[in-house]
Amino acid sequence: MSAAAVRDVLVLGGGPAALCIAAALAGEGLSVALLAPHDPRAPWPNTYGIWGEEVDALGLAHLLEHRWSHTVSYFGAGSSDPADPANRPTPHHRDYGLFDREALQQHWLNACERGGVELLEGKAERFQLDSQGSWSELSTADGACHRARLVVDATGHQPVFVRRPDQGPVAGQAAYGIVGRFSAPPVETSQFVLMDYRCDHLSPEERLQPPTFLYAMDLGGGRFFVEETSLALAPPVPYATLQQRLERRLAHRGVRVEQVEHEEFCLFPMNLPLPDLQQPVLGFGGAASMVHPASGYMVGSLLRRAPPVAEVVAGLLRAEPQAGSARLAQAGWQALWPLELRRKHALYQFGLEKLMRFSEHQLRAHFATFFSLPDGQWYGFLANTATVPELLVAMLRLFSEAPWSVRRGLMGMQGREPALLGRLIRPGASA
Repeated sequence: MSAAAVRDVLVLGGGPAALCIAAALAGEGLSVALLAPHDPRAPWPNTYGIWGEEVDALGLAHLLEHRWSHTVSYFGAGSSDPADPANRPTPHHRDYGLFDREALQQHWLNACERGGVELLEGKAERFQLDSQGSWSELSTADGACHRARLVVDATGHQPVFVRRPDQGPVAGQAAYGIVGRFSAPPVETSQFVLMDYRCDHLSPEERLQPPTFLYAMDLGGGRFFVEETSLALAPPVPYATLQQRLERRLAHRGVRVEQVEHEEFCLFPMNLPLPDLQQPVLGFGGAASMVHPASGYMVGSLLRRAPPVAEVVAGLLRAEPQAGSARLAQAGWQALWPLELRRKHALYQFGLEKLMRFSEHQLRAHFATFFSLPDGQWYGFLANTATVPELLVAMLRLFSEAPWSVRRGLMGMQGREPALLGRLIRPGASA
Protein backbone atom coordinates (compact mmCIF):
# COMPACT_ATOMS: atom_id res chain seq x y z
CA MET A 1 0.00 0.00 0.00
CA SER A 2 1.42 3.41 -0.92
CA ALA A 3 2.06 6.06 1.69
CA ALA A 4 -0.69 8.20 0.11
CA ALA A 5 -3.34 5.47 0.38
CA VAL A 6 -5.84 5.73 3.23
CA ARG A 7 -6.21 2.62 5.39
CA ASP A 8 -9.23 2.02 7.56
CA VAL A 9 -7.23 1.87 10.81
CA LEU A 10 -3.65 2.53 11.91
CA VAL A 11 -2.81 0.98 15.29
CA LEU A 12 0.17 2.36 17.21
CA GLY A 13 2.15 0.07 19.51
CA GLY A 14 3.63 -3.41 19.56
CA GLY A 15 2.54 -4.92 22.87
CA PRO A 16 -0.45 -7.04 23.91
CA ALA A 17 -2.99 -4.21 23.62
CA ALA A 18 -1.86 -3.20 20.13
CA LEU A 19 -1.84 -6.75 18.77
CA CYS A 20 -5.19 -7.51 20.40
CA ILE A 21 -7.08 -4.55 18.93
CA ALA A 22 -5.34 -4.84 15.54
CA ALA A 23 -6.39 -8.51 15.31
CA ALA A 24 -9.98 -7.68 16.31
CA LEU A 25 -10.27 -4.85 13.78
CA ALA A 26 -8.81 -6.98 10.98
CA GLY A 27 -11.23 -9.74 11.94
CA GLU A 28 -14.04 -7.33 11.05
CA GLY A 29 -12.68 -7.08 7.50
CA LEU A 30 -11.02 -3.68 7.90
CA SER A 31 -7.71 -2.73 6.31
CA VAL A 32 -5.36 -2.37 9.27
CA ALA A 33 -1.70 -1.48 9.74
CA LEU A 34 0.24 -1.71 12.99
CA LEU A 35 3.04 0.80 13.54
CA ALA A 36 5.53 0.02 16.31
CA PRO A 37 8.92 1.48 17.23
CA HIS A 38 10.23 -2.09 17.46
CA ASP A 39 9.48 -5.47 15.92
CA PRO A 40 6.12 -6.59 17.43
CA ARG A 41 7.34 -10.19 17.13
CA ALA A 42 10.11 -9.58 19.69
CA PRO A 43 9.59 -11.60 22.93
CA TRP A 44 7.63 -9.93 25.73
CA PRO A 45 9.50 -9.57 29.05
CA ASN A 46 6.64 -9.78 31.56
CA THR A 47 4.27 -12.51 32.74
CA TYR A 48 0.48 -12.29 32.47
CA GLY A 49 -1.93 -14.05 34.81
CA ILE A 50 -5.66 -14.64 34.61
CA TRP A 51 -8.33 -16.49 36.57
CA GLY A 52 -9.20 -19.90 35.15
CA GLU A 53 -12.90 -19.10 34.89
CA GLU A 54 -12.08 -15.93 32.97
CA VAL A 55 -9.88 -17.64 30.38
CA ASP A 56 -12.33 -20.54 30.05
CA ALA A 57 -15.14 -18.12 29.21
CA LEU A 58 -12.95 -16.68 26.47
CA GLY A 59 -12.21 -20.14 25.07
CA LEU A 60 -8.46 -19.56 25.35
CA ALA A 61 -7.38 -22.00 28.04
CA HIS A 62 -5.03 -23.62 25.50
CA LEU A 63 -2.88 -20.47 25.69
CA LEU A 64 -1.99 -21.11 29.34
CA GLU A 65 1.48 -22.35 30.20
CA HIS A 66 0.50 -23.22 33.77
CA ARG A 67 -2.77 -23.66 35.63
CA TRP A 68 -3.21 -24.11 39.37
CA SER A 69 -6.15 -25.37 41.39
CA HIS A 70 -4.31 -25.04 44.72
CA THR A 71 -4.73 -21.25 45.00
CA VAL A 72 -4.31 -19.48 48.33
CA SER A 73 -3.38 -16.24 50.09
CA TYR A 74 -1.92 -15.51 53.53
CA PHE A 75 -3.31 -12.64 55.57
CA GLY A 76 -1.97 -13.48 59.02
CA ALA A 77 1.09 -11.72 60.44
CA GLY A 78 3.09 -14.98 60.27
CA SER A 79 5.43 -16.58 62.79
CA SER A 80 8.24 -19.10 63.00
CA ASP A 81 5.78 -21.82 64.03
CA PRO A 82 4.15 -23.45 60.96
CA ALA A 83 1.23 -24.56 63.13
CA ASP A 84 0.50 -21.00 64.27
CA PRO A 85 -2.90 -19.78 62.99
CA ALA A 86 -1.04 -16.68 61.73
CA ASN A 87 0.41 -18.97 59.03
CA ARG A 88 -2.93 -20.44 58.02
CA PRO A 89 -3.71 -19.92 54.31
CA THR A 90 -6.97 -18.56 52.92
CA PRO A 91 -8.06 -20.92 50.12
CA HIS A 92 -9.61 -19.35 47.02
CA HIS A 93 -11.23 -22.45 45.49
CA ARG A 94 -10.68 -21.07 41.97
CA ASP A 95 -8.20 -21.95 39.27
CA TYR A 96 -5.55 -19.45 38.29
CA GLY A 97 -3.53 -19.49 35.08
CA LEU A 98 -0.34 -18.04 33.69
CA PHE A 99 -0.29 -17.31 29.98
CA ASP A 100 2.37 -18.80 27.77
CA ARG A 101 3.69 -15.43 26.60
CA GLU A 102 4.91 -16.76 23.28
CA ALA A 103 1.64 -18.58 22.61
CA LEU A 104 -0.47 -15.53 23.49
CA GLN A 105 1.65 -13.28 21.31
CA GLN A 106 1.53 -15.77 18.44
CA HIS A 107 -2.25 -16.11 18.84
CA TRP A 108 -2.63 -12.41 18.05
CA LEU A 109 0.10 -12.37 15.40
CA ASN A 110 -1.62 -15.24 13.58
CA ALA A 111 -4.94 -13.39 13.72
CA CYS A 112 -3.23 -10.28 12.37
CA GLU A 113 -1.71 -12.30 9.53
CA ARG A 114 -5.09 -13.85 8.64
CA GLY A 115 -6.62 -10.39 8.57
CA GLY A 116 -3.88 -8.94 6.40
CA VAL A 117 -2.51 -6.53 9.02
CA GLU A 118 0.60 -4.72 7.79
CA LEU A 119 3.43 -4.68 10.36
CA LEU A 120 5.33 -1.41 10.11
CA GLU A 121 8.26 -0.09 12.13
CA GLY A 122 8.59 3.55 13.02
CA LYS A 123 8.18 6.06 15.84
CA ALA A 124 5.00 8.12 15.59
CA GLU A 125 5.65 11.82 16.15
CA ARG A 126 2.95 14.03 14.65
CA PHE A 127 -0.77 13.63 14.17
CA GLN A 128 -3.30 15.81 12.40
CA LEU A 129 -6.66 15.58 10.66
CA ASP A 130 -6.95 16.44 7.00
CA SER A 131 -8.72 19.69 6.16
CA GLN A 132 -12.10 17.93 5.89
CA GLY A 133 -11.62 15.75 8.97
CA SER A 134 -12.13 12.70 6.79
CA TRP A 135 -8.94 10.94 7.78
CA SER A 136 -5.95 11.15 10.09
CA GLU A 137 -2.44 11.82 8.89
CA LEU A 138 0.46 10.58 10.96
CA SER A 139 4.16 11.30 10.49
CA THR A 140 7.05 9.27 11.89
CA ALA A 141 10.51 10.25 13.09
CA ASP A 142 12.07 8.95 9.87
CA GLY A 143 9.80 11.10 7.70
CA ALA A 144 7.25 8.49 6.65
CA CYS A 145 3.62 9.55 6.33
CA HIS A 146 0.61 7.29 6.97
CA ARG A 147 -3.08 8.02 6.44
CA ALA A 148 -5.99 6.22 8.05
CA ARG A 149 -9.66 6.78 8.71
CA LEU A 150 -8.94 6.08 12.37
CA VAL A 151 -5.79 6.04 14.52
CA VAL A 152 -5.79 3.77 17.58
CA ASP A 153 -3.13 4.63 20.15
CA ALA A 154 -2.13 1.47 22.04
CA THR A 155 1.35 2.65 23.03
CA GLY A 156 0.96 2.05 26.76
CA HIS A 157 0.51 4.06 29.92
CA GLN A 158 2.37 7.08 28.53
CA PRO A 159 0.64 7.26 25.16
CA VAL A 160 1.92 9.16 22.17
CA PHE A 161 -1.31 10.98 21.31
CA VAL A 162 -4.12 10.11 23.76
CA ARG A 163 -4.93 12.98 26.12
CA ARG A 164 -5.96 12.57 29.76
CA PRO A 165 -6.94 15.17 32.36
CA ASP A 166 -4.54 15.78 35.23
CA GLN A 167 -6.27 14.62 38.40
CA GLY A 168 -3.31 14.48 40.73
CA PRO A 169 -0.56 11.97 41.55
CA VAL A 170 -0.68 8.62 39.77
CA ALA A 171 -0.15 5.58 41.98
CA GLY A 172 1.99 2.78 40.61
CA GLN A 173 1.95 -0.93 41.33
CA ALA A 174 5.59 -1.98 41.47
CA ALA A 175 6.98 -5.52 41.61
CA TYR A 176 10.34 -7.25 41.52
CA GLY A 177 10.36 -10.96 40.73
CA ILE A 178 12.59 -13.95 40.04
CA VAL A 179 12.05 -17.11 38.04
CA GLY A 180 14.59 -19.65 39.21
CA ARG A 181 15.65 -22.46 41.48
CA PHE A 182 15.89 -22.33 45.24
CA SER A 183 17.49 -24.27 48.09
CA ALA A 184 14.00 -25.19 49.33
CA PRO A 185 10.52 -24.68 47.85
CA PRO A 186 9.43 -21.06 48.50
CA VAL A 187 5.80 -22.21 48.18
CA GLU A 188 4.14 -25.61 48.48
CA THR A 189 4.15 -28.07 45.61
CA SER A 190 1.59 -27.19 42.90
CA GLN A 191 0.61 -24.07 44.83
CA PHE A 192 -0.21 -20.60 43.55
CA VAL A 193 -0.07 -17.75 46.09
CA LEU A 194 -2.01 -14.66 45.08
CA MET A 195 -1.03 -12.58 48.12
CA ASP A 196 1.22 -13.43 51.05
CA TYR A 197 1.08 -10.49 53.45
CA ARG A 198 2.95 -12.23 56.28
CA CYS A 199 5.38 -9.71 57.68
CA ASP A 200 7.22 -11.49 60.51
CA HIS A 201 10.51 -10.97 58.63
CA LEU A 202 10.20 -7.21 59.12
CA SER A 203 11.07 -5.12 62.16
CA PRO A 204 8.32 -3.12 63.94
CA GLU A 205 9.69 0.04 62.33
CA GLU A 206 9.61 -1.51 58.87
CA ARG A 207 6.02 -2.56 59.35
CA LEU A 208 5.14 1.14 59.52
CA GLN A 209 6.47 1.57 55.99
CA PRO A 210 4.32 0.90 52.90
CA PRO A 211 3.26 -2.77 52.98
CA THR A 212 4.24 -5.28 50.28
CA PHE A 213 3.19 -8.86 49.59
CA LEU A 214 4.54 -11.98 47.90
CA TYR A 215 2.99 -13.23 44.64
CA ALA A 216 4.40 -16.69 43.93
CA MET A 217 3.87 -20.00 42.15
CA ASP A 218 5.32 -23.45 41.61
CA LEU A 219 6.24 -23.75 37.93
CA GLY A 220 7.12 -27.44 38.19
CA GLY A 221 10.43 -29.21 37.67
CA GLY A 222 11.98 -27.48 40.67
CA ARG A 223 11.36 -23.99 39.23
CA PHE A 224 9.41 -21.25 41.01
CA PHE A 225 8.36 -17.69 40.37
CA VAL A 226 8.44 -15.34 43.37
CA GLU A 227 7.63 -11.64 43.21
CA GLU A 228 7.49 -8.96 45.89
CA THR A 229 4.70 -6.53 45.06
CA SER A 230 3.36 -3.21 46.28
CA LEU A 231 -0.39 -2.84 45.75
CA ALA A 232 -0.22 0.85 44.77
CA LEU A 233 1.62 3.93 45.95
CA ALA A 234 2.51 7.41 44.73
CA PRO A 235 5.46 7.56 44.30
CA PRO A 236 5.86 3.78 43.81
CA VAL A 237 8.00 1.57 46.04
CA PRO A 238 11.55 1.40 44.56
CA TYR A 239 12.71 -1.84 42.95
CA ALA A 240 15.68 -1.96 45.32
CA THR A 241 13.33 -2.01 48.31
CA LEU A 242 11.19 -4.74 46.77
CA GLN A 243 14.25 -6.87 45.98
CA GLN A 244 15.59 -6.46 49.51
CA ARG A 245 12.23 -7.40 51.00
CA LEU A 246 11.94 -10.46 48.77
CA GLU A 247 15.41 -11.67 49.76
CA ARG A 248 14.68 -11.13 53.45
CA ARG A 249 11.30 -12.86 53.17
CA LEU A 250 12.91 -15.93 51.60
CA ALA A 251 15.86 -15.96 54.03
CA HIS A 252 13.49 -15.74 57.00
CA ARG A 253 11.93 -18.99 55.83
CA GLY A 254 15.28 -20.64 55.22
CA VAL A 255 15.18 -20.34 51.43
CA ARG A 256 18.18 -19.32 49.31
CA VAL A 257 18.15 -18.31 45.65
CA GLU A 258 20.41 -20.79 43.83
CA GLN A 259 19.77 -19.91 40.18
CA VAL A 260 18.11 -16.92 38.55
CA GLU A 261 16.66 -17.64 35.10
CA HIS A 262 14.81 -14.36 34.73
CA GLU A 263 14.32 -11.14 36.66
CA GLU A 264 11.06 -9.27 36.27
CA PHE A 265 10.58 -5.56 36.88
CA CYS A 266 6.98 -4.36 36.73
CA LEU A 267 5.65 -0.85 37.18
CA PHE A 268 2.28 0.31 35.94
CA PRO A 269 -0.24 2.95 36.99
CA MET A 270 -3.29 1.85 38.92
CA ASN A 271 -5.40 5.00 39.07
CA LEU A 272 -5.05 6.77 35.75
CA PRO A 273 -8.03 9.00 34.98
CA LEU A 274 -10.17 8.16 31.99
CA PRO A 275 -9.04 9.87 28.78
CA ASP A 276 -10.95 12.62 27.03
CA LEU A 277 -13.58 10.57 25.22
CA GLN A 278 -14.17 13.31 22.62
CA GLN A 279 -10.68 13.30 21.12
CA PRO A 280 -10.20 12.18 17.49
CA VAL A 281 -7.71 9.43 18.41
CA LEU A 282 -9.02 6.21 19.97
CA GLY A 283 -7.01 4.61 22.77
CA PHE A 284 -6.77 0.99 23.82
CA GLY A 285 -5.01 -0.84 26.65
CA GLY A 286 -2.90 1.19 29.04
CA ALA A 287 -3.30 4.24 26.79
CA ALA A 288 -7.04 4.05 27.46
CA SER A 289 -6.62 3.55 31.25
CA MET A 290 -7.81 -0.07 31.03
CA VAL A 291 -5.71 -1.40 33.92
CA HIS A 292 -8.10 -2.70 36.60
CA PRO A 293 -7.68 -0.32 39.59
CA ALA A 294 -8.55 -3.12 42.03
CA SER A 295 -6.12 -5.74 40.77
CA GLY A 296 -3.68 -4.31 38.23
CA TYR A 297 -4.77 -6.86 35.61
CA MET A 298 -5.59 -5.99 32.01
CA VAL A 299 -5.19 -8.94 29.59
CA GLY A 300 -8.62 -10.42 30.30
CA SER A 301 -10.15 -6.99 29.73
CA LEU A 302 -8.27 -6.60 26.43
CA LEU A 303 -9.61 -9.92 25.20
CA ARG A 304 -13.21 -9.17 26.23
CA ARG A 305 -13.42 -5.56 25.10
CA ALA A 306 -11.54 -5.57 21.78
CA PRO A 307 -14.28 -7.40 19.78
CA PRO A 308 -17.15 -5.02 20.63
CA VAL A 309 -14.97 -1.97 19.94
CA ALA A 310 -13.90 -3.40 16.58
CA GLU A 311 -17.49 -4.30 15.73
CA VAL A 312 -18.72 -0.76 16.41
CA VAL A 313 -15.95 0.86 14.36
CA ALA A 314 -16.48 -1.54 11.45
CA GLY A 315 -20.25 -1.15 11.64
CA LEU A 316 -20.00 2.64 11.48
CA LEU A 317 -17.61 2.50 8.51
CA ARG A 318 -20.07 0.29 6.66
CA ALA A 319 -23.13 2.36 7.59
CA GLU A 320 -21.49 5.75 7.07
CA PRO A 321 -18.68 5.40 4.50
CA GLN A 322 -17.91 9.12 4.82
CA ALA A 323 -17.61 9.11 8.63
CA GLY A 324 -14.57 11.13 9.66
CA SER A 325 -11.85 10.29 12.16
CA ALA A 326 -13.45 12.16 15.06
CA ARG A 327 -16.80 10.42 14.53
CA LEU A 328 -15.14 6.99 14.36
CA ALA A 329 -13.01 7.67 17.43
CA GLN A 330 -15.99 8.81 19.50
CA ALA A 331 -17.96 5.72 18.52
CA GLY A 332 -14.98 3.60 19.57
CA TRP A 333 -14.62 5.45 22.87
CA GLN A 334 -18.30 4.93 23.69
CA ALA A 335 -17.98 1.21 22.97
CA LEU A 336 -14.83 0.98 25.08
CA TRP A 337 -16.07 3.09 27.99
CA PRO A 338 -19.88 2.90 28.18
CA LEU A 339 -21.60 4.51 31.15
CA GLU A 340 -21.60 1.32 33.27
CA LEU A 341 -17.84 0.81 32.91
CA ARG A 342 -17.10 4.47 33.61
CA ARG A 343 -19.06 4.25 36.84
CA LYS A 344 -17.28 1.05 37.82
CA HIS A 345 -13.93 2.68 37.11
CA ALA A 346 -14.79 5.54 39.50
CA LEU A 347 -15.93 3.07 42.15
CA TYR A 348 -12.76 0.98 41.87
CA GLN A 349 -10.59 4.08 42.07
CA PHE A 350 -12.50 5.23 45.14
CA GLY A 351 -11.73 1.90 46.81
CA LEU A 352 -8.07 2.07 45.83
CA GLU A 353 -7.75 5.53 47.39
CA LYS A 354 -8.91 4.00 50.67
CA LEU A 355 -6.53 1.04 50.48
CA MET A 356 -3.50 3.20 49.74
CA ARG A 357 -3.94 4.80 53.17
CA PHE A 358 -4.19 1.46 54.99
CA SER A 359 -1.47 0.21 57.30
CA GLU A 360 -0.03 -3.29 56.98
CA HIS A 361 -2.42 -4.52 59.72
CA GLN A 362 -5.45 -2.90 58.10
CA LEU A 363 -4.61 -4.33 54.67
CA ARG A 364 -4.28 -7.86 56.04
CA ALA A 365 -7.61 -7.52 57.84
CA HIS A 366 -9.26 -5.98 54.78
CA PHE A 367 -8.21 -8.75 52.39
CA ALA A 368 -9.03 -11.48 54.90
CA THR A 369 -12.57 -10.07 55.02
CA PHE A 370 -12.73 -9.51 51.26
CA PHE A 371 -11.87 -13.12 50.43
CA SER A 372 -14.37 -14.37 53.01
CA LEU A 373 -17.17 -12.88 50.89
CA PRO A 374 -19.14 -15.32 48.72
CA ASP A 375 -17.06 -16.52 45.77
CA GLY A 376 -19.16 -14.74 43.18
CA GLN A 377 -18.80 -11.40 44.95
CA TRP A 378 -15.02 -11.24 45.30
CA TYR A 379 -14.44 -12.86 41.90
CA GLY A 380 -16.82 -10.47 40.13
CA PHE A 381 -15.03 -7.58 41.82
CA LEU A 382 -11.54 -8.70 40.76
CA ALA A 383 -12.48 -9.89 37.27
CA ASN A 384 -14.54 -6.73 36.61
CA THR A 385 -17.55 -8.81 35.62
CA ALA A 386 -19.92 -7.60 38.36
CA THR A 387 -22.44 -4.81 37.74
CA VAL A 388 -22.35 -1.53 39.67
CA PRO A 389 -25.23 -2.62 41.97
CA GLU A 390 -23.45 -5.95 42.59
CA LEU A 391 -20.22 -4.14 43.43
CA LEU A 392 -22.03 -1.85 45.87
CA VAL A 393 -23.66 -4.84 47.57
CA ALA A 394 -20.26 -6.52 47.92
CA MET A 395 -18.70 -3.35 49.35
CA LEU A 396 -21.51 -2.88 51.85
CA ARG A 397 -21.22 -6.50 52.95
CA LEU A 398 -17.47 -6.15 53.34
CA PHE A 399 -17.97 -3.06 55.51
CA SER A 400 -20.51 -4.83 57.70
CA GLU A 401 -18.28 -7.89 58.21
CA ALA A 402 -14.89 -6.17 58.52
CA PRO A 403 -13.23 -5.55 61.89
CA TRP A 404 -13.44 -2.07 63.37
CA SER A 405 -9.90 -1.15 62.28
CA VAL A 406 -10.92 -1.62 58.64
CA ARG A 407 -14.26 0.12 59.03
CA ARG A 408 -12.53 3.11 60.60
CA GLY A 409 -10.23 3.32 57.59
CA LEU A 410 -13.18 3.13 55.19
CA MET A 411 -15.16 5.90 56.89
CA GLY A 412 -14.63 9.56 56.20
CA MET A 413 -13.70 11.26 52.95
CA GLN A 414 -10.20 12.43 52.13
CA GLY A 415 -8.28 13.71 49.14
CA ARG A 416 -9.85 12.73 45.80
CA GLU A 417 -12.49 10.46 47.32
CA PRO A 418 -15.44 12.94 47.12
CA ALA A 419 -14.65 13.66 43.45
CA LEU A 420 -14.45 9.94 42.66
CA LEU A 421 -17.83 9.33 44.28
CA GLY A 422 -19.17 12.24 42.25
CA ARG A 423 -17.97 10.52 39.08
CA LEU A 424 -19.83 7.39 40.12
CA ILE A 425 -23.03 9.44 39.84
CA ARG A 426 -21.92 11.67 36.95
CA PRO A 427 -19.05 9.95 35.15
CA GLY A 428 -17.68 13.11 33.57
CA ALA A 429 -18.38 15.83 31.07
CA SER A 430 -15.68 14.52 28.74
CA ALA A 431 -17.67 11.30 28.39
